[in-house]
Amino acid sequence: MSYPEIVEYEFRKLYGETPTLVRSPGRVNLIGEHTDYNLGFVLPAAIDKAIYFAIGPRNDQECRTYALDMKDFHEFGTDNLALSTKGWPNYLMGVVDQMVKSGYRVAGFNCVFGGDIPIGAGVSSSAALEAGLAFALNRLFDLGMDSLSLAKLAQKAENEFVGVRCGIMDQYANIFGLTNNVLRIDCRSLEHTYYPFDSRTVSVVLFDTGVSHSLASSEYNRRREECAEGVSVIRTRYPHVASLRDATAAMLEECASRMTGAVYRRCRYVVEENVRVVQACACLEKGDLKAFGSLMRKSHEGLRDYYEVSCRELDYLAEATVGEPGVYGSRMMGGGFGGCTINVVDNAMVEDLCTMIAEKYEQEFDIRLQSYVMSIGSGTDQVSVKESLIL
Repeated sequence: MSYPEIVEYEFRKLYGETPTLVRSPGRVNLIGEHTDYNLGFVLPAAIDKAIYFAIGPRNDQECRTYALDMKDFHEFGTDNLALSTKGWPNYLMGVVDQMVKSGYRVAGFNCVFGGDIPIGAGVSSSAALEAGLAFALNRLFDLGMDSLSLAKLAQKAENEFVGVRCGIMDQYANIFGLTNNVLRIDCRSLEHTYYPFDSRTVSVVLFDTGVSHSLASSEYNRRREECAEGVSVIRTRYPHVASLRDATAAMLEECASRMTGAVYRRCRYVVEENVRVVQACACLEKGDLKAFGSLMRKSHEGLRDYYEVSCRELDYLAEATVGEPGVYGSRMMGGGFGGCTINVVDNAMVEDLCTMIAEKYEQEFDIRLQSYVMSIGSGTDQVSVKESLIL
């Protein structure tokens, strides 16, 4: 049975009713890392891996949720929300919390969810939970929220209830994703433009380092502070600069002598990465994947040398693909200090590449490499079991 069939079956078994089915995908980010909280450009896409929700309304304020993959229940009231030590319920309760605070009339609900998004691979299973439930409740209770409002609410759920200071990219890509298209998001205006990415010829392959260095969370916050410090320096000479999105390379060089070396490097990476995203979109419009891949490579070098969020394992995987047949580009993806590299690979070469890289990586680090092969999919939407099987 497929996940849509399984979650619908489990819902019927538990609650004896026919549920509404919602598909909520994970996401990848092809280029534009650490630019979202600097109000710059990012280039993410929804993927064909997703969480499926089976959901139905109740006549009271109780919310009964069942995480199928973990075989774990959690119940809470819409008027009684408290952080759970289990972790996963907080992403769902955060959505309900935001809806209640925003004045939406949300009743209780029954929910079963599960899916095939790889957990811990940096493809935003958390945003899939948040945006998927927000979409489902909006549809279930006819709340009238538009797509951008859903993405903003899902982000606030993670910021305020879960306590993670994420940007809006993950939730936005989840809601607005389009099959065989990536979307360039302007994180300042919150507008987007679609660019073609044909999964019939190329795949997105993630290589998971299998490591998660403890530096990740503390260094993420430090990078945000360093970027803010750089903006404050540039603003003394250019008052209109509200974020690094507003800064140019010339402005940065003019102000470099008044910055620490670390702050200058962080700012240089962000300013250059925003330019790369724009250039990458032009490459996709022309169908020039070779040039697109070259920009991915430069992005990794910037993350390694200027933003300094890479690690030995990520660098090894990025280097291992250079010159391999059918590999257009490779770079680290996500916050850094572990996680995955993202690779754009010709479909015909995926299997051989995964085998070869896995053998090399295990010899080097004594870690069995996990690979995830994905295509670009659609954003969150209501589905039927039959429709889901086609996706």
